[in-house]
Amino acid sequence: MLGAFGVRRGGETQIVTYAVLTSSDTGSAGKRVDTSGDAIVEIMDGAGHLLGERVMLPDDFEQLVDQIKTWCGNIDVVLTTGATGLSSRDVMPEVTRKVIDMEIPGMAEAMRAESLKATNMAMISRAVAGARGSTLVINLPGSTGGVRDNLRVVLPVIEHAVEVLQDRQTGSHQN
Repeated sequence: MLGAFGVRRGGETQIVTYAVLTSSDTGSAGKRVDTSGDAIVEIMDGAGHLLGERVMLPDDFEQLVDQIKTWCGNIDVVLTTGATGLSSRDVMPEVTRKVIDMEIPGMAEAMRAESLKATNMAMISRAVAGARGSTLVINLPGSTGGVRDNLRVVLPVIEHAVEVLQDRQTGSHQN
């Protein structure tokens, strides 16, 4: 049975634990509401997954690295939002590359390709996806619409990616 966003539901679903990391100077200073983080939680919870933790930090390289490392090995998926653009404070792709052991370029490429159908601004996204050990790390844009568009693209493969990363895959690959 398919639920919202075309994700398997019911007996076939593997519950994934996830964490949300919002990178925002203004949000961490209490000057902006984290609507992109809200969108992640809405979509992931709607797909039957379990929120482990949610944190908002300033666009500080070391703080972001430390937070992602803290979650890796304890959470199945880390979903980041924000800091994927061209500003000098947009450091999330560099943070992610420092943390991950393996890049998964197909996920970021698929998100950008789908986003280009909605906006030319997708060309300047620097989002990265990869894995550190058994934890999947995916960068999402800082806008609510960008989160919805991009997470919808990768959501159908998150469970399978987690199963493979954790050596729990049984059976053949899905179509």
